[in-house]
Amino acid sequence: MEADLVKLTGVPYTAVPAAGVHGVGLRALPRNLLRLAQGALASRRILRQFKPQAMLFTGGYVAVPMAVAAGRSVPSLLFVPDIEPGLALKTLARFARVIALSAEDSRAYFRGSRARLEVTGYPTRPGLAGWDRARGRAHLGLALEGKVLLVTGGSKGARSINRALLAALPGLLPLAQVVHLTGQLDWPEVEAAARELPSELAARYHPMPYLHEMGAALAAADLVVSRAGASSLGEYPLFGLPAVLVPYPYAWRYQKVNADYLVRSGAALMLEDETLPARLLATVSELLADEPRLAQMRARMAALARPQAAERIAELLKDLAAGSRTHGGNA
Repeated sequence: MEADLVKLTGVPYTAVPAAGVHGVGLRALPRNLLRLAQGALASRRILRQFKPQAMLFTGGYVAVPMAVAAGRSVPSLLFVPDIEPGLALKTLARFARVIALSAEDSRAYFRGSRARLEVTGYPTRPGLAGWDRARGRAHLGLALEGKVLLVTGGSKGARSINRALLAALPGLLPLAQVVHLTGQLDWPEVEAAARELPSELAARYHPMPYLHEMGAALAAADLVVSRAGASSLGEYPLFGLPAVLVPYPYAWRYQKVNADYLVRSGAALMLEDETLPARLLATVSELLADEPRLAQMRARMAALARPQAAERIAELLKDLAAGSRTHGGNA
């Protein structure tokens, strides 16, 4: 996915062989280690040709071969998107000169690190900031008055959230207009369920498999139900959007830690995935009916915003490049 997105921008792109080693099983481990070794060799060739003055890593096993190839000869900045770093990020941290953190709570995971730690916040796309409530609702065909609930499982969707929402729609739609971003996989099921709604409720339900202008939905909504991926640490604070978070249960605990952080901040509530069918309707209904509590959550979410995060990370990277001992390289 990243390769296609980068190529669309016109930015030069070169792939590096890589593979994960955490939790892959003994049969796949030798093959994946070989891929990492091939990636390190390919990375050395890239370093010789491109002669970078600085490097930016955002985690994931694909970054490990380049970090190993460069060692500490080229200064690097590591951005940690989630509150808790994964194995690849912990590996990359050994080579980094500067580590940029989405939130203060991440400092605890880098005790003893030689790198300089900077809390920059989570960078958000520039286009998001241009949306406000009225423009977002107009773009989505929503009424300007009344509550709006946004439900999303990310670009690929979340089946447990989709199905729990479909079951809760008869109770939720009298309380709020619902914008439902389903992902492509469950779209036929959602379309069929939407056709079964009474006309007066169907007019308040706005499902779609994907929304490019995500800022419109974030600006229009009074409450969001979603997973707790790293983007929730940046996008929801940017819009002061209260959240009901449902961490993805079939992976390491990154989303649970992210959700815990927002809950402790008073900006969100958390539901476990297995309790979603039983608790979604009651939880969302109570919040939508309690405007003072929503207002408090809105204020606490907005207090976490760091809208200049991208600019700050860019400044740190430029400072690294300016101080690099590598001369004649490419910025």
